[in-house]
Amino acid sequence: MAVKNAFYAQSGGVTATINASACGVIQTARQHPESIGKVFAGRNGITGALREELIDTSLETDEDIAALMHTPGGAFGSCRYKLKNFSENRREYERLIEVFQAHDIGYFFYNGGGDSQDTAFKVSQMAEHMGYPITCIGVPKTVDNDLPFTDNCPGFGSVAKYVATSTLEASLDIRSMCDSSTKVFILEVMGRHAGWIAASSGMAGNGPGEPPHIIIFPEVPFERQTFLDRVDHCVKEYGYCVVVASEGAQYEDGRFIADAGGKDAFGHTQLGGVAPTLANMVRQSLGHKNHWAVADYLQRAARHIGSAMDVEQSYEVGKRAVEFALAGEQAIMPTIVREQNHPYKWHIGEAALSDVANQEKKMPIHYISDDGYGITQDCRDYMAPLITGESFPPFENGLPRVAHLSNQLVEKKLKTPFEV
Repeated sequence: MAVKNAFYAQSGGVTATINASACGVIQTARQHPESIGKVFAGRNGITGALREELIDTSLETDEDIAALMHTPGGAFGSCRYKLKNFSENRREYERLIEVFQAHDIGYFFYNGGGDSQDTAFKVSQMAEHMGYPITCIGVPKTVDNDLPFTDNCPGFGSVAKYVATSTLEASLDIRSMCDSSTKVFILEVMGRHAGWIAASSGMAGNGPGEPPHIIIFPEVPFERQTFLDRVDHCVKEYGYCVVVASEGAQYEDGRFIADAGGKDAFGHTQLGGVAPTLANMVRQSLGHKNHWAVADYLQRAARHIGSAMDVEQSYEVGKRAVEFALAGEQAIMPTIVREQNHPYKWHIGEAALSDVANQEKKMPIHYISDDGYGITQDCRDYMAPLITGESFPPFENGLPRVAHLSNQLVEKKLKTPFEV
């Protein structure tokens, strides 16, 4: 079998551990020089392939690649760019083939969520349709934890640990000040259609009256008056109320509480801030002094408090993606299979990209308490292993030490530029 180069790219919103998957891909590829030559990384995702902007990772030292394990963000740049169907934009696919042929690329690894797995699947279809031999493997990643066929998604455990920790710490702040100051605190977290991240905040407390007192899930239709009554009850009963709300919270008719109008690059509704919207409701209807915060990029960049289990699993899916490719697998995604909770055991499985693409896994109803504002023991049993263990990065001069890659581009071989 001839030696072929590999193309790896990162896509969509990055995570605290996506670079651990990159590390898994690159280190494993380097262990198989008889099959894989160089690993080229796309600068800014799939657009790097279309523009023929390929980073030569062979120029990075083993030490620098290893440092990806404790570096958040996307080391090679990410993008929100979704390939159209072959019939809608044949030229995109022809361009990919041209770039792959020019650089002798025979392996394609795409690291992302549902839309990214769709891209990987389309590339595999394109290769078959156009007669170009390339092995396509999706590498799962998303803080939203909404990919199907995998027990959990790399990137989720760390954001869950951050949100649960932040909820616990902020709750202690509010509780200490509520007698004469802030009585309601609202934290907005990510999660457009699935409430996994919001649910993770529930790990901060367990007993009656312990915060968060209210969790707002996209899966549970929002009722304004019920919410306000619950807030008022908590303030009167406990002296304060801590609310954690998913950005995708919505009314019975499907309208997002924080619909800002407009769409993002993937065609999803752009959301404009559920926390300030809820805060306005509380202020206008109840008059309670309140504060709100949006975890935003902080939650998905918080590698300093990364989950050790998440780091391990993120690396493993990258490693196994390469091993699957070398074994002749095609158009699949490594999955995490949970064997048991106590003690936690798991292994790597696989799922067809055709099944994974553009699918969303929402919170099971039995993970949400009967009142719709909390999590059940089943949910706690699910979450606990995923946030377990600390994987602190090395620190230097008081700050985390991160990888600093040279990210040198290979020389372009095609004369025609491509605009995206």
